[in-house]
Amino acid sequence: MENETSLPLADWPRPQFAAGGNNPFLFYVVFGRVDFAQPLSRIAYRTEGIPEGVELMGYSPTVHPDVVSGFRSGFLWDRLISTDPELAAQIAAQDSCLVIRGEVDDPPTLNYFRDVSGLLTFCLDAGGVAIYDPQMFKWWRPSEWRARAFDSGQSALHEHVVTLVSEDADGTEWYHTRGLRKFGRPDISVHRVRAEHRTAIVELINRFIELLASGGRVPDGQEIRMHALPAGMTCWRKGSSDDPDFNNEHIEIVWPDSQVGHP
Repeated sequence: MENETSLPLADWPRPQFAAGGNNPFLFYVVFGRVDFAQPLSRIAYRTEGIPEGVELMGYSPTVHPDVVSGFRSGFLWDRLISTDPELAAQIAAQDSCLVIRGEVDDPPTLNYFRDVSGLLTFCLDAGGVAIYDPQMFKWWRPSEWRARAFDSGQSALHEHVVTLVSEDADGTEWYHTRGLRKFGRPDISVHRVRAEHRTAIVELINRFIELLASGGRVPDGQEIRMHALPAGMTCWRKGSSDDPDFNNEHIEIVWPDSQVGHP
């Protein structure tokens, strides 16, 4: 029988890849004591291990315990307590965590993401009780992670980016994503969305998530062409990784001046 170590893993393609984008940045926290004595199957978990540029760091009662408790504070933690107290209690009971964090040179495939996704799944199977993804404000239960992020065998790009909706000052809505920095691409922002355009804007954002996560790039001034949206909407690169709304650069999609005006 052929040895598992010699069997190639299926590539995760990046069909829209255009060189010159930013480096993907990954940041995950696994709560619980992970038993690395358990065998990590390359084939079962679809992983070659930790990609170059990414680090795995462990924290425990004897190694910077303040790091473990530090993730369990603030608005996102308080929200988890109110929305999923059972999961919050399981996380609160842990005295250890792993942090997977780092940058990968702008890659032409999503194999780096395949490798980290598989590693995270192994960590859950080997003692982890939850995954925290601060880039998309998400706390993952093991069963949810497997069902939505791993079991399909594909990159499941849309599961790793969240679209948030906030109220704008004029009573319209602001649609904005978080999570595309994992793919080295800017997030998306559309201000001043009226009720009649909600469905079309969601479809537009989903198209952009697919394009950008697959490695595409959007030039400044790119015009939006959708029958359900007014002509003349354009795209403009803004922000930086220091922007607290995105922790990333973003593409601001601007309504034509005749419609709403430039934000």
